[in-house]
Amino acid sequence: MFRKVLIANRGEIAVRVITACRELGIETVAVYSDADVDALHVRLADEKVCIGPARSDRSYLNIPAIISAAEITNVDAIHPGYGFLAENARFAEICESCNIKFVGPPAPAIALMGDKAAARRRMAEAGLPIVSGSDGLLPDASAARRLADTIGYPVILKATAGGGGKGMRIVRSADELGNMFALASGEAGAAFGNAGLYVEKYIENPRHIEFQILADRFNHVIHAGERECSVQRRHQKLIEEAPSPLLRADQRRTIGEQVTRAIAAVGYESAGTVEFIVDAAGCFYFMEMNTRIQVEHPVTEMISGLDLIQQQLRIAAGEPLGLAQRRIRFSGHSIECRINAEDPRSFRPCPGLITGWCPPGGPGVRIDTFVSAGYRILPYYDSLIAKLIVWGHDRQEARVRMLRALEQFVVEGVQTTIPLLQRVLRDDDFVRGEYDTHFLERLLPRWA
Repeated sequence: MFRKVLIANRGEIAVRVITACRELGIETVAVYSDADVDALHVRLADEKVCIGPARSDRSYLNIPAIISAAEITNVDAIHPGYGFLAENARFAEICESCNIKFVGPPAPAIALMGDKAAARRRMAEAGLPIVSGSDGLLPDASAARRLADTIGYPVILKATAGGGGKGMRIVRSADELGNMFALASGEAGAAFGNAGLYVEKYIENPRHIEFQILADRFNHVIHAGERECSVQRRHQKLIEEAPSPLLRADQRRTIGEQVTRAIAAVGYESAGTVEFIVDAAGCFYFMEMNTRIQVEHPVTEMISGLDLIQQQLRIAAGEPLGLAQRRIRFSGHSIECRINAEDPRSFRPCPGLITGWCPPGGPGVRIDTFVSAGYRILPYYDSLIAKLIVWGHDRQEARVRMLRALEQFVVEGVQTTIPLLQRVLRDDDFVRGEYDTHFLERLLPRWA
């Protein structure tokens, strides 16, 4: 096992990694920007190194500064968390060249899955179903139009290096394809430095379901069940739950087996998430793979009893997985709500001073956070301030427990998404488990 690990991140995920390391007896190093000098992850770590000013591109995305911090503190490994450099193949490559273990998959795997068009093609070869679309990148709008005319409208243009909804455009007719292609390509180039696009048949009102996998260097792969992530706005998730209310046990077993075979076929190593869209007929189609730990990983931990961060660390240290699929048992139901410092109607970020903070507790309640009363939410970073996770014996108990926890959650001084989350959990469609990725678009106009 590693002696010392640097966490190349901030916020709740940095605190979460420090917690896992502490239980494994691993020393930790926190890196931080000038603005984060008093942050919780800095106070909890064994050592700390300032890596630059507040702006992410000059601190948490500053690879030379992070590598220098790692060398100064003589760490064995770097854990990237999620976001920032977590899916940066070049960063993983540099870590390895400096004899520092990157806690994640090898750089070639990150590069493969980071290229959405290539990942789609590779997963199809490995046996996962995909939506009809292009075999690779589109050279221009004319090629996109020819393919769209063949598979039928609507189609969706997607950035091959994309994520978070950037570089995506839905096209409903040939007349608008040229303009949409230019917009998507321009947005992708600005956001990712890669303007490449591919096209897929657009699935109306899909559900978003993802499978958590773990794979070691000995090509042993298991899955830890699925998560439902369909409550989202502009491709940003707000509520996740496990298991999905859509799947039966036999479907979970069948799809899980397909996923583990596909991941074994590509020789993947580390934790990862295989994401699917599901159409109205219940057919699953591979969408993309995230080669990192997910924000919503706690719901999987709550129903499986696994510590996914510790599993990541063990795999990175070269240990065999030590988990057999048949021995993984799922118990109860878990729901996660992302508490963002945002206006709950406009989703506009609301940085500022937290004057009051009292998180809920009680049976089956978990809170992953990095803030407290007196903390000033900074305008430079993501607006996520806490993840509230609950467990219940069944979905109804988990839903009621989440509502109780949200009602008891006191946050003063800034606006949060708590009122919206309460509205979602009380909605009849959500109560029945009958919702899709456009659920929030239909709910918001009805929210009086």
